[in-house]
Amino acid sequence: MSGLNPSVVWIIAVIGFCILEAATLGLTAIWFAIGAFASAIAAILGAGWLMQVVVFIIVSAISMFFTRPIMQDKLKVRNTPTNLDRIIGQNAIVTETIDNEKGTGQVKAGGLVWTARAENGEIIEKDAHVVVKSIQGVKAIVALK
Repeated sequence: MSGLNPSVVWIIAVIGFCILEAATLGLTAIWFAIGAFASAIAAILGAGWLMQVVVFIIVSAISMFFTRPIMQDKLKVRNTPTNLDRIIGQNAIVTETIDNEKGTGQVKAGGLVWTARAENGEIIEKDAHVVVKSIQGVKAIVALK
């Protein structure tokens, strides 16, 4: 690379790695941008190409080693409980007789009315007290208390 200033090459690499990071949003290139920045500083200070590459590798590896676990924990997607999750295990009142064969039945659980089916296939009469066992699609699967 006789015509290019090594520090310019490293700054271009920093920009490239930052663009890649922004495009992926998955912490895939930020450490290499840090390593390239350190190599640009090494180039400005007069280090040779071999030393610049060594600085790039070492700084990238160190920054990845120390920051990746922290960043992954901060960026971890956490599942937010929904109404579906909240009603499992709750008591409910049958508001329409549950008959799996006829495809009828509703319960009121968690302040909302849900289409319901009986866990064991039995007919459960209106006003009976049940427990929500699971959710299948948009139906609450219930059993007598």
